[in-house]
Amino acid sequence: MSGAMNFIIAGVGGQGIVLAAKLVARAAMAAGLQVRTSETIGMAQRGGSVVSHVRVSEAPIASPLVPPGRADALLGFEPGEAVRCLSYLRPGGIIIANAHPVAPVSAALNQQSYRGEEMLARLGQCGARLVVVDGDALCAEVGSPQVLNVALIGAAAGAGALGFSVEQLEDAIRASVREKFIAMNIRALHAGANAGASAGASAGANVSGSTSVTTVNHLGLQVAP
Repeated sequence: MSGAMNFIIAGVGGQGIVLAAKLVARAAMAAGLQVRTSETIGMAQRGGSVVSHVRVSEAPIASPLVPPGRADALLGFEPGEAVRCLSYLRPGGIIIANAHPVAPVSAALNQQSYRGEEMLARLGQCGARLVVVDGDALCAEVGSPQVLNVALIGAAAGAGALGFSVEQLEDAIRASVREKFIAMNIRALHAGANAGASAGASAGANVSGSTSVTTVNHLGLQVAP
């Protein structure tokens, strides 16, 4: 990548948001770029909102926080949390969203239903390029539910949302993850990247004025241009 890029990674506690941000930051630092990161973490360790800001630039960066309307990419590990962070996305930005919702604590306490389809529909109406990934299917392919974060980082890289190659992210994984988990995480990275690349190709072939959703592979990855 060149110039500057801003990323927002949003989800809930327990989804590995902080590690995902760390991988992007490590890839940027290894490329000789300036990096600033910051996290906001909700009240609950698991289930509370977590938002990571990652800012990357060739020049010094004054603040670690992405200003509203300046994020080039929004990675939503949970669809409702992605909607919550839409104000950060710049016009023409890209959203990589996990299709599977995590019910918020308030919904569980009030015995309210929360399915997530409404949140995905809202993302599809915001005018951004939207890639919806079946995170559960990617995790099943790799054999662990704990690699969702790396799979979605891979999908973002494959769709061209990060400006870093899969190889650069592999190096970041090797520098950040315990040795016994490296191979599994690299498999997740490649599974996500393959899905993201397929989505990017489909999105490029469907640039029209209307919003459409197209299933592009067996993993249930979808695109709404």
